[in-house]
Order: sequence, then structure tokens, then C-alpha cells
Amino acid sequence: MIKISLGCDHGGYLAKEEVKKHLVNEGYDVIDVGTNSTDSCNYAEFGIEAAKKVSSGEATYGVVICSSAEGISIAANKVKGVRCGIGYNDDVAHLLKEHNNANMIAFGAKFMSTQDIINRIDIFLNAKFEGGRHINRVNTILNEENK
Repeated sequence: MIKISLGCDHGGYLAKEEVKKHLVNEGYDVIDVGTNSTDSCNYAEFGIEAAKKVSSGEATYGVVICSSAEGISIAANKVKGVRCGIGYNDDVAHLLKEHNNANMIAFGAKFMSTQDIINRIDIFLNAKFEGGRHINRVNTILNEENK
């Protein structure tokens, strides 16, 4: 079963709860690392925790949500083995996987609807890495990470 690590800060909490319902209804196993309210919190803690689940192999993919997607994606990318991009439109949502072999996707709840987030998660999860010319590019990232 595919496991999805799901994390957010207070700005992404309401969207995360809807995303979680959707993913469970679609048959995914969800690991919710929080936050669990709209109380102000540190996005980095939740982005890193969600990314650690992916990096360790406990989760296959990760989804992180904050107000802008910027901070939480930066935090997730600090974890070795994680490639997280912002799914700011439908095309990018599939290209993240097809070209970059991303294992996490981030969203800004302040700048898109929850339905758009859910649609782009589905696009991301259903996309496949194309390999080919993209393998060398992804390997360059992995090699730099392992220096």
C-alpha cells in the first residue's frame, strides 16, 4: 500500500484535513505528522517531520501545506533524499514527478483552493518518472546531496 506523509502548519491545517479525507477515501495510508489546529506554529518542524517519513522509507510520498508553500518546501528539502517542489498548477504537478522524480509536493493554501490542491495531489500521485534525459539531471542532484 502506498503511504503518504502529510504535514502542515496553521495556515495549511484546514486544507490538510480535507486532503487527508480524500487520500484515505482513495485508499492511501496516511501518516499525519500535524499540526492539528489553526494555532500558530513552526512550519519547519512539520515540513521536516513529513520529509523524514519519506526519507526513511516509512512513506512513499509526502504532501506538505502552509500558507505560501515556500517555507514548508524549503524545510522538507533540507532532509536528505527528499525532492519537494511546489505544485502551483496542474502542469507542474505532473512534471514534478515526470521530470524531477519528486517524492514530495508542497502547496500554499492561501493561494489556491483546497479542491485545486486535491486535484494536483492526484495528478502528482498518478504521474510516472519518465527517466531518459531526466535521469542525469536527477543524479546530479543526488550526487551533490551525497558530497
